[in-house]
Amino acid sequence: MPVGAQLTVTDMRRAARHPVDHKVIGEHRRLGDLHMHIVNISAHGFMVDGDLPLTRGERIVIRLPHVGRIEAHLIWVTEGRGGFQFERIVRPDDFFALIDTLQPNPRLRRSR
Repeated sequence: MPVGAQLTVTDMRRAARHPVDHKVIGEHRRLGDLHMHIVNISAHGFMVDGDLPLTRGERIVIRLPHVGRIEAHLIWVTEGRGGFQFERIVRPDDFFALIDTLQPNPRLRRSR
C-alpha cells in the first residue's frame, strides 16, 4: 500500500480472520481495565464477544503475544460483539507468530 494511503472498510474485510479464543485486558483511559474475549483476529484488528461499556471511536490498549502493547479503536458494536481496528501496522512475521500462539491447532489456521 502506498505511503499515506488509507485502508477502506472493504480492504479491512478482505484481511483473513483467524478464529481464536483469547482473553485480554483492555486498558481504557476512563474505565480502567476491561476484561475482553477475542474470538477472531486479523492483521488489521479483532472482534470480541460480550457486552462492552464503550461507544464507537473509543480507544483501548491491549497486550498480545509477539506484538506487545498495541492501541485499537472500536469501529462497530452490535448485539454483544464489537470490532476493533489496530492503530498501527502489525508486521507479518509478528502476526504469524501471534496466530501460531493463539491458534495452536494448524487445521484451524487459515492459509497464508
